[in-house]
Amino acid sequence: MDLKEIDVLGPEVGAHWYYASKAQAMRRFLGTPSGTRVLDVGAGSGFFSKHLLAHAGAQEAWCVDISYEAESEACEAGKTIRYLRAVDPVDADLVLLMDVLEHVDDDTGLLREYAAKVPSGGRFLITVPAFQFLWSAHDTFLGHKRRYTLGQLEKTVLSAGLEIEHSAYYFGLVLPIAAALRLAERTRRQDQAPQSQMRAHHPLVNGLLKSLCSIELPIFRFNRLGGLTIFCVARKP
Repeated sequence: MDLKEIDVLGPEVGAHWYYASKAQAMRRFLGTPSGTRVLDVGAGSGFFSKHLLAHAGAQEAWCVDISYEAESEACEAGKTIRYLRAVDPVDADLVLLMDVLEHVDDDTGLLREYAAKVPSGGRFLITVPAFQFLWSAHDTFLGHKRRYTLGQLEKTVLSAGLEIEHSAYYFGLVLPIAAALRLAERTRRQDQAPQSQMRAHHPLVNGLLKSLCSIELPIFRFNRLGGLTIFCVARKP
């Protein structure tokens, strides 16, 4: 999770419909087995690693992010979580890249770099924002380089030497809402300054959006049509 969004949402970030739904989708898409050792690249606050440690039986986690001022170690659900600015090869069997690839110029190179740091058979869970036509001031605020189609992400993953297990769009039911809001944004302000569109909602709105995402969960791994986010699970040969 980007540290900029922690500043916007505050300590209740885990209750926000977007992050709560994304964490549920991660577990549904991944089926994380007990005992997993997680390498979380571009981890920010470590939200997703913490979720796996607390709710999915993960054993330990290494969170890597160049934005950390210092390296540290903490405990989550009685398990060790390390915050590092860089990492050497590590015995992790799950690598998370949650909304990371869109921040770098060489997305294939970054994937190759971290594939080289984990053993053969290691799994990768990758998420990226979908569709360039949804580009907004929010992307600029977060420092994104691009948004992806499913085919573009799959090509990047394969070019990095990984094998794709499955991939799909998520947040399909809220896509029309987001598209309408972003079209309205462009119509309203052509010179809008970069800013986050992430904000706390009224509990009723937040609950409604969570419900829409929950309806999608049982079938989302088959969604190759559209959504706000792309999920991809891959494996190092």
